[in-house]
Amino acid sequence: MTIAPALLAFLIAATILTITPGLDTALVLRSAAAGGTRPAAFAAIGIALGCLVWGAIVAIGLGALLAASELAYAVLRWAGAAYLLWLGFHLVLRPRRRFDAPAHGDRRPDQWEALRQGFFTNLLNPKVGIFYISFLPQFVPAGTDVATFTFLLAAIHVLLGLIWFSALIVATVPIARLLRRPAVVRVMDRLTGGLFIMFGAKLVVSR
Repeated sequence: MTIAPALLAFLIAATILTITPGLDTALVLRSAAAGGTRPAAFAAIGIALGCLVWGAIVAIGLGALLAASELAYAVLRWAGAAYLLWLGFHLVLRPRRRFDAPAHGDRRPDQWEALRQGFFTNLLNPKVGIFYISFLPQFVPAGTDVATFTFLLAAIHVLLGLIWFSALIVATVPIARLLRRPAVVRVMDRLTGGLFIMFGAKLVVSR
C-alpha cells in the first residue's frame, strides 16, 4: 500500500470512528450545553492536545520498538489484533441502547477548566494509547518512517476530531437529539465494530 491509498483508507476509517458517540463527544456536548461555545471550544482543544500527546508517545515508541526487536513488535501486533477483535465483536453483538448526552442544567464550566478536563480525560485514559498502538500502524506504508507517519496519522485523527467538535458546538441541540436515538447509536456501534473486526483480522495476517 502506497501513501495515497493509505491516507484515503485512514480518512474513511477515522471519520467513522470520530463521529461515533463516545466520551469525547459527551464532554464537548456537556460543555456546550452548560457553558456555551467558548468552554466547548476549549474542551475540544484539550481533547485534541491529549490525543496529540498520545500520538507522539505511540509514534516514538513504535519506531524504537521496531528498531530494537522484531519479536517485541510481533507480540504487540498480536495483542493489538486481539484488542481490536474483542472490541469489534463486543460492539457488533452488544451495541449500546443509548448515548447519554448531557442536559442543559449542568453547572456552567470555566473555559480553562474545560480545557484541563478535555486534556486530562484523554491523557489519563490508557485506552487511547492502546487504540493508537493497535490501529495506526496498519496504515503505515512500507518504506516510510514509522514514527513520522504514525504521528501524521494521529494528527489527521485530531484534525477530524476538531472538525466534528466544531459541528457539535454549532448544532448542539439537534445533534444531541439525534445521538440520543437508540437506532442511531446501535448502527454507529455496529459499523465501528465491523471496522475493528476488519482491521483486527488484517493485523493478524499482516507481516
